[in-house]
Amino acid sequence: MPVSIYDYKVTALDGTLINMADFKGKKILIVNTASKCKFTAQYEALEKLYLSHKDKLVIVGFPSNNFFFQEPAGNAQIAEFCTKNYGVTFPMAAKISVKGKNKAPIYTWLTEKRYNHFEDSRVKWNFQKYLIDEQGKMVAIFYSNTSPDSPEVLAAIEK
Repeated sequence: MPVSIYDYKVTALDGTLINMADFKGKKILIVNTASKCKFTAQYEALEKLYLSHKDKLVIVGFPSNNFFFQEPAGNAQIAEFCTKNYGVTFPMAAKISVKGKNKAPIYTWLTEKRYNHFEDSRVKWNFQKYLIDEQGKMVAIFYSNTSPDSPEVLAAIEK
């Protein structure tokens, strides 16, 4: 199992590679997304956050279909949906599983204290957010009902 978040390379929606090591020196906000969820409108706030903090923050979206089949589309359709409806420009990974026996390795790192050295957690719903600091250490978890533009998220990014 990789030791650091920077050891991960994941496939993007367009088939290219997202190398987490490219984000060293920036905070990383990792979010599991879905296009048919009551929290889907958070894409708008995520994009605004990304654009306004681009110098020190990167957001990486991970579409998943783990919660009541709220992301039924394939990668091409997800990319089109995100661009057309929300103008998403932050990196979006290819669709993965964020829980269960097929959980993607990066989500094992995010949810297990023995790897992230922060805390054990489980992904409870779509749009759960994991914040990694500039040195690759997990520093916060925000659940779905915490908007990306909430005071708690903004304060954690400004630290």
